[in-house]
Amino acid sequence: MKTDTDIMKKDEAAACEMRRLYRSYGYTQFKMSRFEEYDLYVRNKDFLISDNIITFNDTDGRLMAMKPDVTLSIIKNSEYKKGCVQKVYYNENVYRVPKGSRSFKEIMQVGLECIGDVDEYNIYEVLLLAAKSLEGISADFVLDISQLDIVSAVVDSLGLDGGALAEVYKCIGEKNVYGINAVCAAAGVDGSALCMLLSAYGNAAKVAPVLEKLRSDEIAEPVDRLLRIVSLLEEEGFGDRVRIDFSVINDMNYYNGFVFKGFINGVASGVLAGGQYDKLMKKMNKGPHAIGFAVYLDMLERFAETDSGYDVDALILYDEDCDTAALSRAVRLLAADGRSVTAQKKIPEKLRYRQLLKLCGKGVEIIENNA
Repeated sequence: MKTDTDIMKKDEAAACEMRRLYRSYGYTQFKMSRFEEYDLYVRNKDFLISDNIITFNDTDGRLMAMKPDVTLSIIKNSEYKKGCVQKVYYNENVYRVPKGSRSFKEIMQVGLECIGDVDEYNIYEVLLLAAKSLEGISADFVLDISQLDIVSAVVDSLGLDGGALAEVYKCIGEKNVYGINAVCAAAGVDGSALCMLLSAYGNAAKVAPVLEKLRSDEIAEPVDRLLRIVSLLEEEGFGDRVRIDFSVINDMNYYNGFVFKGFINGVASGVLAGGQYDKLMKKMNKGPHAIGFAVYLDMLERFAETDSGYDVDALILYDEDCDTAALSRAVRLLAADGRSVTAQKKIPEKLRYRQLLKLCGKGVEIIENNA
């Protein structure tokens, strides 16, 4: 017999399993209202995926917003205690305009945050939970990990500023080596080290020789930490799923250290994103360190569509004068086996079913099997 998660929608089942996973590692749930003061988002608008926000005035005249993000609210409500970390997870609906859309949508989002005196183990644990979260959705996933302290050090060594600096970071995100060479040539600097870094991709053993060539006192610690943590993830059994990729970057005004993105085969865009955001913590005067990630469950709707070509497992056809008790019993037995079932007098137009059955007397007859 199938479990409850087998008959849930893909996003609901994923959220349920992630909550269990995070609780098993000692994370407690953070709950919040649908609303937050708009000023919180105005002051940190560059941190948001989109600056399109639904606003309204409450009964006291305050300008409020339907929350487009959860992380900012968690930081706002956090309390720093030296030597400690606060570990929270959330399962909240956010309100934003998805990519490729022009209208607002209520999106279920699951994620976690580790805030406070974050150390190497905490970083590793968050990355491990990110990998396990992706694995819970599909075995065919990739978690790409970068280290912004390494990237920024190599970029800073070029001595670029203004438009050239912005263009180089844009090229890094696009993995555009040709573009980097063009910008560096125009500025009269050698971009070969940055191109070498950007071309490094794969597991720790594959990337380590490149990082050794680029090693300096400035990046020695982040290089060693990156290789240690990725090697630990590989030892956990994620060797072919966790990869170092220095094209993964995020807003340098907020993020530092480790940043990462998760991808599922069958979904064009990333379904998970996260990183260290110590700079944001400092800006909000909330402590020294933080790392977290979010899983965008709206993306799983597209995955579910490609993962199954059916709207229902079983369609039972019955006549107007059928035995209601017999029909009820047939539906109940199929549902108890974990299958989704609909009973209809006629086949609904465009309904995709795995199996077509017909109620005959006290039982059912299989008419058609599609899987």
